[in-house]
Amino acid sequence: MTLLSEILEYNQYFTEEKLYEDFSTSKFPDKKMVILTCMDTRLIELLHKAMNIKNGDAKVVKNAGAILTHPFGSIMRSLLIAVYELKADEVCVIGHHDCGMSALDSRQMISDMKERGIPQETLDIVTNSGIDLNKWLEGFDSVEESVAHSVNMIRNHPLLVKDVPVHGLVIDPETGKLDLVVDGYKNTK
Repeated sequence: MTLLSEILEYNQYFTEEKLYEDFSTSKFPDKKMVILTCMDTRLIELLHKAMNIKNGDAKVVKNAGAILTHPFGSIMRSLLIAVYELKADEVCVIGHHDCGMSALDSRQMISDMKERGIPQETLDIVTNSGIDLNKWLEGFDSVEESVAHSVNMIRNHPLLVKDVPVHGLVIDPETGKLDLVVDGYKNTK
């Protein structure tokens, strides 16, 4: 049985037994917050439990490393939509210790791409279009600095009103302990 078949088989049971009823909520976050966090598998349930967040409490946006790399990319657009259209009043950027982005080696990843069949010509096309693959694929040295950088990009975004607190935290992916990096209440006007 393939993974997709297994998922679809369980989904049929899930819907037939109306198990979805336990998760019924609206599209508006009850705690009026949006979280930018990492896609790490250890955080799927741990982050929510560690923050006392249940289904319906928060909007959650995920990417590799909880990194905001472009002020007008899809991550920032999602955060702005959460604030202006979905009634989120606060933003939390939550990175984590032992993040794969802290060990990311762009040269190795490009080598892995080639090994899996991406031709050098394709990499050249991307590079010749103005994308520096090494920079685009680079990680970070300090999760705290990375979180603070993302918080600053969000807080100083020209389309985000200044009264929205933007917090920065780092979670331990084993214990769930949260460490405060930036208290967004100290920076609102």
